[in-house]
Amino acid sequence: MALSHVQTLEEIEEHVISPVFASRYAHEPLPKYRMPKKTIPKDVAYQIIHDELMLDGNPRLNLASFVTTWMEPECDKLMSEAINKNYVDMDEYPVSTELQNRCVNMIARLFHAPSVKGEHGVAVGVATVGSSEAIMLAGLAFKKKWQNKRKAEGKPFDRPNIVTGANVQVCWEKFARYFDVELKEVKLTEKCYVMDPAKAVELVDENTICVAAILGSTLNGEFEDVKLLNDLLAKKNKKTGWNTPIHVDAASGGFVAPFAYPDLKWDFRLPLVKSINVSGHKYGLVYAGVGWVIWRSKEDLPEELVFHINYLGTDQPTFTLNFSKGASQIVAQYYQFLRLGFEGYKHVIENCIENAKTLRKGLEKMGRFDIVSKDQGIPLVAFAFKDESKSLAFELSKALRHHGWIVPAYTMPADIEHITILRVVVREDFGRQMVDKLLSHIKQALPELTDSVPKITFTLEVKPSEGGQDAEEGSLHIPETSVHWKKDEHKVVHKEVKVTGGKTKGPC
Repeated sequence: MALSHVQTLEEIEEHVISPVFASRYAHEPLPKYRMPKKTIPKDVAYQIIHDELMLDGNPRLNLASFVTTWMEPECDKLMSEAINKNYVDMDEYPVSTELQNRCVNMIARLFHAPSVKGEHGVAVGVATVGSSEAIMLAGLAFKKKWQNKRKAEGKPFDRPNIVTGANVQVCWEKFARYFDVELKEVKLTEKCYVMDPAKAVELVDENTICVAAILGSTLNGEFEDVKLLNDLLAKKNKKTGWNTPIHVDAASGGFVAPFAYPDLKWDFRLPLVKSINVSGHKYGLVYAGVGWVIWRSKEDLPEELVFHINYLGTDQPTFTLNFSKGASQIVAQYYQFLRLGFEGYKHVIENCIENAKTLRKGLEKMGRFDIVSKDQGIPLVAFAFKDESKSLAFELSKALRHHGWIVPAYTMPADIEHITILRVVVREDFGRQMVDKLLSHIKQALPELTDSVPKITFTLEVKPSEGGQDAEEGSLHIPETSVHWKKDEHKVVHKEVKVTGGKTKGPC
């Protein structure tokens, strides 16, 4: 057999008999930003990429993320089997399409959509790659409906706006910027970390295409009061005739509230709620890559936004910002609905809530933190240092990384940006043993943070006692303060700074 000019005999032998780490690939550099000229063995390619990915954080220890990081092996297998199916080819993969339709109808019923009432009711909704796409689609529907109404009335339609709280996820800012919609934000306060419904309604005008309420704020997990918003907005609509609707961003809370707080009215039970988005890859318990948007009725989705294509075999309606995408996540969502049912989801969410309570109690016992998350909301714990020190929050976050934990520290939005909080999202796979271990690591880290407080310079004035003995009393002068001390009272605490006497001048 003639040898190829690409490979020498030694290279062929190396490919056949050499272990990966005994081959030349273990010490030779590979191109990173240009395609290699030659092929390499499959086991070598796998090992190189596998080893580099080891430097990523551990998803199970990523407590910053709401996204699901664990699923059952049977579901992993189903996802692998569906990975080569292009979901948009509805004619070629009709069962995958049917699974999506089943999921849409299940979610619509969970949210009390009037379109699915009765035995033959059909939901109006679609799967997306996440809540960001779902919000874009819902926003476009609101904008188009508002524009059509304004055109019919002969009024200007070039200055649409959306009213939200300043705590909205960045995808709302993207929608506003990408689709030329003004974002009118209700400012947060130290007493209220979510949108105030009364202030939101005050911002509504004739150009408002919708008010967006959040069921589960990213900042502290709190549910906004959608019912109060609905009631106040209904009164303003009656007075003005504007008929401003509501969209509920239930990315995180849509698969929490129905199971944990079934009597809470936030969904289509409220007449002004016209659309809802929810993330299947959060508390829908599916790996990243699936979201859902549900409309109240067919009339709330303008027909001109729906495209019809036939080059894939049959007429297919489509309303997405993406086109080709795998069917795996949709299959996984249906598996979870079928596998867990209402009972299973309820147990999972209740476990998450109980573990969040345990974490909260453990943090409160340490005496160093204020809890800023609420009892009713997403299963998470958001907390801040009592002394409002920004640096300590970031230092604790960094210290926990040494144990593998990813616990984010971040400043709050404008007007309360002086507040820095840490947040732990309690997901399905964050069990009691993990909670206890995290608490032990936080407790272990706190003394180290105290010892790392920056040093200051002070001046100590002393008054000698009679007979030339040691000073009996004196004054400690620190910038912006002055502390008087007496003998045997050697320790003074000023804010974060521990001051111990001994020198008349100098750093401590």
